[in-house]
Amino acid sequence: MLHTINGLPAHVLLIHVLIVLIPLGALFTVLSAVWPAAHAKLGFIAPLTCLIALIFVPITVSAGTWLKDHQNFSGELEARIQHHANLAGGFGWYALALFVVSAAVWWVGRGTGLNLRAAPPRPDAAADPSGAGTSGAATATATRARTAPLATSLPPWAVVTLAVVAVAVSALVTFQLYRIGDAGAHAVWQGSVSGG
Repeated sequence: MLHTINGLPAHVLLIHVLIVLIPLGALFTVLSAVWPAAHAKLGFIAPLTCLIALIFVPITVSAGTWLKDHQNFSGELEARIQHHANLAGGFGWYALALFVVSAAVWWVGRGTGLNLRAAPPRPDAAADPSGAGTSGAATATATRARTAPLATSLPPWAVVTLAVVAVAVSALVTFQLYRIGDAGAHAVWQGSVSGG
């Protein structure tokens, strides 16, 4: 695994990838879930961003474990660093959840457009059961319209549920990333900077 980059501990550099990609992936996921125009413009960028972040999580955690094992910590500092490591150890599951939700939003949105509108009614020749007054051209048009494939549409409750799940998971993952980063920053810097 990657432990150093240009003579520096890889962990302190790799965390910046996650600090950027996780909130960005969460933002793209939320926008795609709640705003059809954003979904159309972002396309697969949201799940791709989340996938890259997911790949970097175990690399970053492994580099952090290596750094922790190659430093001499004791007392309160060791406890703070262990707390940071404990929080980070389970972050892969959070990143996986974000990727799965983002991929679901993208996949569902491909076929439905994530619109809250009801599916358009299918033109049907049965609209005029008597057939009186219908020209041959109008019947042919109605028949072509009936056989043309129409985009499927999810019921509004399913679209809203997916959007709520996307917002909740995105917020939870971003908050957990904040907690991990805050614990790491306190572990390293608490008490080492004088006020003034």
